[in-house]
Amino acid sequence: KKIIFLLLSRNFLYMYSHEIKLRVRYAETDKMGYVYYGNYAIYFEVARVEALRALGMDYKSMEDDGIMLPVHSFDIKYLKPAYYDQELTIVCNILQMPTTRLVFEYKTYNAEGILLNTANTTLVFVNAHSGRPTPPPEFLVKQLKVFFN
Repeated sequence: KKIIFLLLSRNFLYMYSHEIKLRVRYAETDKMGYVYYGNYAIYFEVARVEALRALGMDYKSMEDDGIMLPVHSFDIKYLKPAYYDQELTIVCNILQMPTTRLVFEYKTYNAEGILLNTANTTLVFVNAHSGRPTPPPEFLVKQLKVFFN
């Protein structure tokens, strides 16, 4: 697992980046031997959960504190297939400070470093009792500020 600081352009725009590695299991492939397209949503969930965990925040604690984080939108662009037994690297980025929404960007690479797909998800912080959007947890904001200031 790596946490990466990245400086982008001359505007000194920072972001938070985290990567995970996983190996494609046989059950995750289709008849052509490609990773079934729906499995990427699961891969990206693992990537974002681990990205938050690396910041010291876990979903269970957040839910225990009454904050849910449902997916609002999911968008993906497939460039090349992944195959059974390939090791994949998924880079998960947070490009902006969260508001009531938290946007994740994903890039999936094979072991040769070839970009297989790009995607993003938007999640919404929701108060579990009222069902209404709520600000992000202060702890998460504090942890992410380091990457954006």
